[in-house]
Amino acid sequence: MKFFTYILKSELDGTYYYGHTKDLEGRLKKHNDGKVRSTKSKKPWMLHYHEIFDSKSEAYSREMYFKSIDGYNFLKSENII
Repeated sequence: MKFFTYILKSELDGTYYYGHTKDLEGRLKKHNDGKVRSTKSKKPWMLHYHEIFDSKSEAYSREMYFKSIDGYNFLKSENII
């Protein structure tokens, strides 16, 4: 089984959302169907970036890294966000 760390971009205002999942398509659908409390006010969302991992813990760790100042700086320096 594969796990994903993903970045969504709001088509409404251009903000980003970071997450991890084992079902990337299904999770994006939940975000766009308004079933995720923290993102429903800024839908629709598009998949902006993702990485694939072999374990949930790796995907979660990468999500937490993206949410840190070092991760933010990395994403900016690589022109990902």
